[in-house]
Amino acid sequence: MECQRSRRNFLKTSLMGGAAAVAASHLPVAMAAPVAPAPAAAAHTRASRVSLAGGNDRADIAFKSLEPFKDEIAAAIGNKRVILKPNNVIINVPLCATNAENLEGILEFLKSIGKTNVIIAESPAGGSVMDGFANYGYNRLAKKYNVKLVNLDAEKVEIVQCIDEKDFQPHAVRVAKIMMDPANNFVISAAKLKTHDLVGITLSLKNVVIGAGIKDSGAGLANAGPGGGRSDKRLMHGGGTHGINYNIFTLSSVLHPHLAVIDGYEGMEGTGPVHGTAISQKVCVASLDWLAADRVGAELMGVDVNKIGYLNFCIKEGNRGQGDLSKIQIVGPPIKNFAKNYQLPNTWQQITSWQKPMVAS
Repeated sequence: MECQRSRRNFLKTSLMGGAAAVAASHLPVAMAAPVAPAPAAAAHTRASRVSLAGGNDRADIAFKSLEPFKDEIAAAIGNKRVILKPNNVIINVPLCATNAENLEGILEFLKSIGKTNVIIAESPAGGSVMDGFANYGYNRLAKKYNVKLVNLDAEKVEIVQCIDEKDFQPHAVRVAKIMMDPANNFVISAAKLKTHDLVGITLSLKNVVIGAGIKDSGAGLANAGPGGGRSDKRLMHGGGTHGINYNIFTLSSVLHPHLAVIDGYEGMEGTGPVHGTAISQKVCVASLDWLAADRVGAELMGVDVNKIGYLNFCIKEGNRGQGDLSKIQIVGPPIKNFAKNYQLPNTWQQITSWQKPMVAS
């Protein structure tokens, strides 16, 4: 049977061919940096497994990183539709976006376990999602695997609340409803190892949270768009370092991946998530525990996770996943085999300012 033959040979051949958590309305204008609640009684104490796979074939290492979890992934998906969520920040910079070969490895894995009800869904920060899909080579995947390409901006919406540093009041934000429907959808975050000029690093969680926010036609992060359209991604950014970290943290309770796949075949360092430079690592990370995957991602980048606000909050909160590296079982080669020290954004001082009290100017 096809699913029993060597996927590596197949991939090499084929690739050559072608919240509502709401911030309390009484938050003072002068306040300390948001601090996560003390760990809940049901804190995440069990060990989590994170798979690492390395090699010279981008699709192959994505496939191999998922293989150790094939039975668990198949059971977790069941009869649900799979939403494969790439990270396409903008639509014309290939280095910033999830590579089609990484998606191919994931799709081939899903096919091998009999899961073919799959869509690729995205809402980039700016530009037409369908133009981005075409630019990045996703149309070939749609045809080959019979998957639908979906514009999240055109989907039904759910309202969540985010804060803004200007007033620290709740603001209604539209997110794609299908990203908040775990009863019917299984979300895979196909992220990248990248630096980020506002929060330090962007991995599997941020890809889902900010990517779920929608925008009106023509709108982007830096403009309102023709006819007064707006981007709710801008609202999710919270007006600054304190706001964006708090919003990602609070929304992570209702917006998060069910499976994290982080492509580090070629990461981005420096001024990410768009204007950075390439760094070669030739590794792929996978886990059913997104927080454990992001924790390992930070380690692979040589970044102190205690400096990353939203991840720090999630770890301290206690029930988002496993953030203690000593309790994460690495399946495959050790982290040290692939770890590098990424060049950090030149906004690092501002990125880490969430650690300091914020007072009214």
